Amino acid sequence: MPLHYLKRNFISPLLEFIHDSRAIGVCILFCTTLSLVISNTSAGQTYIHFWETEFHLPNFLPHSLLHWINDGLMTLFFLLAGMEIKREILQGELSSFKKAIMPALAAVGGMAVPAFIFVLFNLDKPTAGGWGIPMATDIAFSLGIASLLGKQVPLALKIFLTALAIIDDLGAILAIAVFYSSEIQFEYLAGALLCLIFLLIRLRMKKKLGIWNLVAGILLWLFLYHSGIHATIAGVLIAFTIAPADLIQLENRLHHPVNFLIIPLFVLANSAIVISDSFWSDLPTPLSIGIIVGLLPGKPLGIFLFCQLGIRLKWGELPAGITNRHLTGLGLLASIGFTMSIFISLLAFPSFDYQNISKTAVMVAALLGILLSVMWFKVVVGRSR
Repeated sequence: MPLHYLKRNFISPLLEFIHDSRAIGVCILFCTTLSLVISNTSAGQTYIHFWETEFHLPNFLPHSLLHWINDGLMTLFFLLAGMEIKREILQGELSSFKKAIMPALAAVGGMAVPAFIFVLFNLDKPTAGGWGIPMATDIAFSLGIASLLGKQVPLALKIFLTALAIIDDLGAILAIAVFYSSEIQFEYLAGALLCLIFLLIRLRMKKKLGIWNLVAGILLWLFLYHSGIHATIAGVLIAFTIAPADLIQLENRLHHPVNFLIIPLFVLANSAIVISDSFWSDLPTPLSIGIIVGLLPGKPLGIFLFCQLGIRLKWGELPAGITNRHLTGLGLLASIGFTMSIFISLLAFPSFDYQNISKTAVMVAALLGILLSVMWFKVVVGRSR
């Protein structure tokens, strides 16, 4: 097949798709659907066991494909998230109190209210530890859906959503580090701290990114992997040791591999759920209800109420042209927790059954969030223009 034919009919359309802001949301939806369909066919068990493939590696490394994705590759996802947080703090929407206060209030409300609702349904139950699941916003997915809606979502609202989701990511990262870590092994934590200090010294000395950063970063990840703090937190710590001049270049290099390789792999591996006969009976359980109601209507309600509180107290104001209708729609978009919610589900519950119920509830909530946000912007916001 001639090269020009391949380029014209396959390579160019693929590159055009990847650079489209809507592509990430489409890609996640496709991978979720594909994984669910395969998991519920005759090949389902083979597909699920594939992700559990064991490798003959030294004991100090993850042993299965699933663990390499969740503990290894997802570190790069957190590295990218950390760099986005740092860039926004340095020169973006979080660089001043005036810019950051409203997205920060929205994010706090969008985390606190869903967590509170979850606890109400699961207090004194074995599932109470899942309170962090409905706190999360999937920045890639929610912005992907916002892009699909085109001009019905104003640019100012997309910027506000980005800032909110970044602060939300920071909250989820802190929750993982503090509440979803196992018993701390202080000798490994000390090793991780030494690696972090080394990287900070290189930052202070304005050394260029190089092999020593890579070696120290890998060792930091390895020490954290054995310390009891989730290894992916290494990505965020490393991000804050990167010089501002290198941030944008490294972000650009990681953006496509993370969004079109690592996140799809994570989704394919972790949405391999068998829809059993107990599906409908699992939905009314406190765990499912806590997640679904926490995300919808909990997250939109928390965002709306905390923003109104900020306006009443005269701490800040909404961006120009953004009405309460837009704010409600933003809350619906932010309720799509998906990737981070599934990730926290895996940390919150060692039980496979609880993980399965949690992931199913997250996907139901995400689907409702997508449908409601599309309907809201097309019907309510669209008619008010």
